[in-house]
Amino acid sequence: MKVTVVFDIGRTNKKYVLFDKDFQIVEEYSEVLPEITDEDGFPCDDLILLSDWLQHHWKQLLNDERFEVVAVNATAYGASFVHLDAENKPLTHLYSYLKPFPKAIAEQFYSTYGDAKTIALQTGSPELGMLNSGLQIYWLKYARPEIFRKIKYSLHLPQYVIYLLTGRQVSEYTSIGCHTALWSFEMMDYHPWVKAEGIDKIFPPLLASSSFIQRVGKKTIQSGFGMHDSSSALIPYRIAFKEPFVLLSTGTWCINFNPFNARPLTFDQLEKDCLHYMNSEGSGVKASRIFLGREHDHQVSRIAAHFDIAFDFYKKVTYNPQYFQEKSPAFIPACMEGNGPKPEKQTGLWDISGFGTAESAYHHLLAGLTDLLGISLRLVGAEEVESIYIDGGFARNLIFTQLIKKAFPKQKIYSTDLPYATALGAALYVQRPQEFAFPGKNQEVE
Repeated sequence: MKVTVVFDIGRTNKKYVLFDKDFQIVEEYSEVLPEITDEDGFPCDDLILLSDWLQHHWKQLLNDERFEVVAVNATAYGASFVHLDAENKPLTHLYSYLKPFPKAIAEQFYSTYGDAKTIALQTGSPELGMLNSGLQIYWLKYARPEIFRKIKYSLHLPQYVIYLLTGRQVSEYTSIGCHTALWSFEMMDYHPWVKAEGIDKIFPPLLASSSFIQRVGKKTIQSGFGMHDSSSALIPYRIAFKEPFVLLSTGTWCINFNPFNARPLTFDQLEKDCLHYMNSEGSGVKASRIFLGREHDHQVSRIAAHFDIAFDFYKKVTYNPQYFQEKSPAFIPACMEGNGPKPEKQTGLWDISGFGTAESAYHHLLAGLTDLLGISLRLVGAEEVESIYIDGGFARNLIFTQLIKKAFPKQKIYSTDLPYATALGAALYVQRPQEFAFPGKNQEVE
């Protein structure tokens, strides 16, 4: 059987997925690899273990007589660099983007290149410390200069995976353009600070091509260049649906992507947790973030404790619009300071003592959450598109989807379910099929 292999490297799960010619899943394998700590004692992925894992499974797949590998690609989380020396050996740990960024280095950077808001506006990257992966290299240059001097190439993690599989060293748009602070969306080039520091010289060539030919023995394999996972997850939707849309990707973080809006960010949007991604051709994708899933779970715990019921009670709550006729206190988020459309510090707690039932409290919780989410969606132009696709855990929550439908009456709202969207996007991008039918659940909310 001819298959396309995608290695999908998440923070928790490392997996590969095999797709047949119709992009149906043939096989998938997932494993959790133990973390280690870096030289400062901060947890991080074990780069040596991960590299061995990738090469071991790649060799196994190439030698598996059940399959003929005709294409390969990779996706991985962003904000992670692998720094290689002249002999292509890693020089550092795979530093975590959760690692605290030194205050002195940050002050040095912004005193040299301008205030944080201006840099963030130009690069489409809110000030996020190590999550701005470009600043990881700046930190390395000044905190570990003896290591920085040895760097021949710095590869984002998706491109490092491709290097391990094929030997090809490249840079790629979706990784460069995901909250890295490396890219100027005004100039559509590396930001001037990157060139002033000479950091652009340690990046391999930046390519927008979809694939290249890799020969393994007598085998000819079409290979992609690797992709940032969030950008890869957009691809099945872009191929299957032609009308302008916003993808609402729900989970602990809810991220709203509008691939049809590349207009520059404004200060107002930036302050309300908007940012820019790039698609694989180098065009901007406006996005907004909100810590919705975390807020949901925090408030559900409070409701459950107040009514002395199990945490998962909400899974059995059915939509009842009559609950919204009851008076309720204004919703006050507890987990959204510094993120989302209202990042200012909130005072007080959302008062749940006046609700007569947990079901009523839960309805009003979702009303408060979707009011905030509605602001985030409008910030990326959700009122300008024809459809909103809701993916992830909240897509199965009827109360949530009905409230989104009520908030956006002119848009078609779809509840979707595509569990392997990230891996599928990478497979589609390397293969470029002429026709593609959306393989997941896609149901319009009535």
